[in-house]
Amino acid sequence: MKKLNDILLLGDERLYQVCPPVLPDELPLVRGWVEDMHNVMHEIRLKYNFGRAIAAPQLGIMKRLVYMNIDKPVVFINPEIQDASDELFELWDDCMSFPNLLVNVKRHKTITVNYLDENWQQQQWVMMDALSELMQHEHDHLNGILCTMRAIDSMSFKWRL
Repeated sequence: MKKLNDILLLGDERLYQVCPPVLPDELPLVRGWVEDMHNVMHEIRLKYNFGRAIAAPQLGIMKRLVYMNIDKPVVFINPEIQDASDELFELWDDCMSFPNLLVNVKRHKTITVNYLDENWQQQQWVMMDALSELMQHEHDHLNGILCTMRAIDSMSFKWRL
């Protein structure tokens, strides 16, 4: 079982890699991966008081898999973002891979996410505002992009107090 100290930290080269999709024959592995993601996210919440979602590559699981737990747990296998709105909004983003750093970024206000659920069924979700931002952050992880790379400018960094 993965623990908090298994999370990859800023500078780990794996965080900058594009992840391949989860394959149909890997579906039996997804449950264990999601359990690890859930456990680590729970530990992050206890230690740092944040954490709504986690991407598999943050634990060295180099697959296109996201676990989100806001009101209820949701598994996103091979998520793809479409129909990103032209309207953007600005926020201070945080990340489990550098939990004490905040980064000022811009994100699309609305997106549509197409994904497979844990039963390998096609799903679609139109996300707005905070959920839209959250999925964009996690989807970036699948493509080897960190929010530090999306900083608005060189003054867009601050320590979490």
